[in-house]
Order: sequence, then C-alpha cells, then structure tokens
Amino acid sequence: MLHELNQVIDYIEDHITEEISLETLADYVGISDYHFGKVFFYLSGLTISEYIRNRKLSEANKDLLNGEKVTDVAFKYGYQSMDGFARAFKKWSGFLPSDAQKNGIAKSFPKLVFFITVKGGIAMEYKIVDKPAFNLVGVSKRVPMQFEGVNNEIVKLAQSITEEQRKEMHALQNMEPYEIVNASYDADANFLKEEGYLTHLIGVLTTEDQVSDQLDKVPVEACTWAVFPNEGPFPFTLQDTMARVYSQWLPTSDYEVVNAPNFSFTRMDKQKKDYAYSEVWIPVARKKK
Repeated sequence: MLHELNQVIDYIEDHITEEISLETLADYVGISDYHFGKVFFYLSGLTISEYIRNRKLSEANKDLLNGEKVTDVAFKYGYQSMDGFARAFKKWSGFLPSDAQKNGIAKSFPKLVFFITVKGGIAMEYKIVDKPAFNLVGVSKRVPMQFEGVNNEIVKLAQSITEEQRKEMHALQNMEPYEIVNASYDADANFLKEEGYLTHLIGVLTTEDQVSDQLDKVPVEACTWAVFPNEGPFPFTLQDTMARVYSQWLPTSDYEVVNAPNFSFTRMDKQKKDYAYSEVWIPVARKKK
C-alpha cells in the first residue's frame, strides 16, 4: 500500500496543472476510492483534495515569484476566475497573489513521501470474521464529527434511549458480538477533515427483519470483518486503536476497507475508573492480486 501511495504522489506531481479526482487516483493504483481516501487521510492528516489544492497553490506561488502573470498562473492551475484564485490563494497563504509578486513573499507545501515508522514495537492483535447479512437495529442520530474525546451528542443519544427501546433491542439481539454496539455510517463528504456530520447508531446486531417503529433498522450485507480488541483508558485507547488500524494495519495488510458501517462495543471496568475493554469491527475485503 505504501508503494501505491507514493505512486499516487508522483502521479499528482506529473499532472499538477490538471483536474485530478479521488476516483482517478484510486483507479490508477487499482484500489477502491473509499479505502484509498481513508488510508491517505490517516497517514497524512489531509484529504486527497486538500493535499492537491495545497500542492497546486504552492507551485503557483513559485510561478508568481518567477515573474509569471497572475492571470496566467490562475488559469494554469485550474481556476476559472481571478477572484476565485485570489480568494483561494489568500486563504491558503495569508496574502494575495499580487503581494507575492510585489514583495517576494513565499509559502511552500512540499511533496509528501509515505513511510511507516513503528514506534515501540507495539503489535496489533486482530482476528478476521466472516458474517452473513444482518441488520443493525437501535436508535440513531446525525452527530458532528469528532475523532478525539467524548462526543457529547452521542452521550445525549445514549441518554435518550427508553426502557421500551432497551427491551426490544435485547429481544432482537441474536448475533455476535452480543453487545450494545456503536455504529457509524453515511458520513458527509468532508468527514475526513472532521467537519460535517455522520449517522451514529446505538443498538444491536440481529437477523430479524420485523422491527417496531420505535427503532431504526440498517441492513448490512454479508461481509468480512477485521476485529481489533483493545484495553485501556477510555475513550483514548479505543480512538487510538481506530487511528492505528488505518495508519498502520491497513497499509501493510492484505485487506482494504469496504463501504459499510463500522462498529465497536465497550465494556467499562467496574474496578478501574475510565478504563475499558473494547472491540473495533472494520468491514474489509481481500485486496485483488
């Protein structure tokens, strides 16, 4: 996967003045755009579109310093108007394109190179589980993106569950893991920037189709799951495990993530404050040779 990521970086450099889409890059290296977009973000901290925009504007800054006309530079990097280019350039750099030329001001954004440094030799325990189709059944809500700390909107969702809803979920639950799970799906397009919303469901796994109108039902197709157990301070350990799945495990594994809900469950330790055992379930498929 690291080889493919670096191939993509080289492709972007060779086509920096052209319009480049996530789908084009994923096709170029033979990886699904969903998987590629997630892995790229967790390794770089940027979405593909954000990285491309930064590289374009960095190269535009060089061209301006070399004396090229602002109008020519704007159209060269795909901007349809001078105003659009000026706004984007100022938002990125903090100064106008004309200031770059007049005053010789520069800001750069270098080309990325991907590699993984394993710190401390920390192994990731996991297992691969094949599951038939099932339904996620529970209560759901659109909540804001939040990769770290406690999401207060999810806390409010949990607190809103009624006793009747709990009883029905318990009666429907008939699949491993036999736990109350937290599932996430239908994220906004800019979810990797931790902006926008996704749907969060608190519920159970079931093969039953008959569900009352007091619960939401989300069908999930038969799939393979990579399961990552973890134990430690909550919620840090759970969130750190999720980040390491995308930044360390997926790039070096024989699997890629597929577009289906991921979920997790947590068992709080009654003897230790803010300490828990959790499992992260990620939907995956074997990479095509």
